[in-house]
Amino acid sequence: MGNMVVNELYDTQSKKVMNAAEVAYVRGSNRLEEIRNYARQAGVKKIGIAHCVSMPKEALAVEKFLSSDFEVFIVDCKCGKVTKKEMLGIEGSSIMCNPAGQAEFLKEKKTELNISMGLCVGHDMLFSKKSDVAVTTLVVKDRVNNHNPIEGIRAMIETV
Repeated sequence: MGNMVVNELYDTQSKKVMNAAEVAYVRGSNRLEEIRNYARQAGVKKIGIAHCVSMPKEALAVEKFLSSDFEVFIVDCKCGKVTKKEMLGIEGSSIMCNPAGQAEFLKEKKTELNISMGLCVGHDMLFSKKSDVAVTTLVVKDRVNNHNPIEGIRAMIETV
């Protein structure tokens, strides 16, 4: 891929993201450490965490880890207490996940980078789409494989 093609694919801002990611990588660092390193390198001051309501302890641990370097805001998926009837027009009073509400909450806080932690399939997509800043995924929801989807893929490989 020639330089001309690269320049068509990557504008100046995209190249800054790629550079920050390159500099942020430190051999032996885990994903959370890389996110911290990236945010430092990119000059981020405010980070948002959108998490599944089933992961409050993990979200608080991430907040604690990042809070020495950044202002951190956390919002769980049940924010706004939207019911099934309000969201989908179907009977039921149970509270639905609200990924657009999570994105809106973090927009109001003026976050510069958002982290997705364990949001459901589809909900994670809406959260990313509705966020007006970059979103990185720290935890992927996979109820069967303890939130480690690579194990499901490896199990498929072993049966082929």
